[in-house]
Amino acid sequence: MRIVWTDRAKARLHQIHTYIAQDQPLNADRVVDRLTQRVVQLIEHPRSGRMVEKYQRDELRELTEAPYRIIYLILPERIDIVTVRDSRRVLPRRLTDL
Repeated sequence: MRIVWTDRAKARLHQIHTYIAQDQPLNADRVVDRLTQRVVQLIEHPRSGRMVEKYQRDELRELTEAPYRIIYLILPERIDIVTVRDSRRVLPRRLTDL
């Protein structure tokens, strides 16, 4: 299985980095590294994350790397990292608004 970061997910990582780097530049790098390394397990274990309850789709799952949730979609040939969100924020009503 290969991992593909969507444009949205890449943009979210950049936003997270930019926000943290305002006060803690070194920590910003560490947080983004932690988030990107967390998804490596999906190559061997794509269903290791839990299903995102709000959307009730078995192929849509999430990993937690506090305080963030990494939401991903399992496809036949790859895994798409859909977005990275602060877990303290409520998920949008529609999946397309992630």
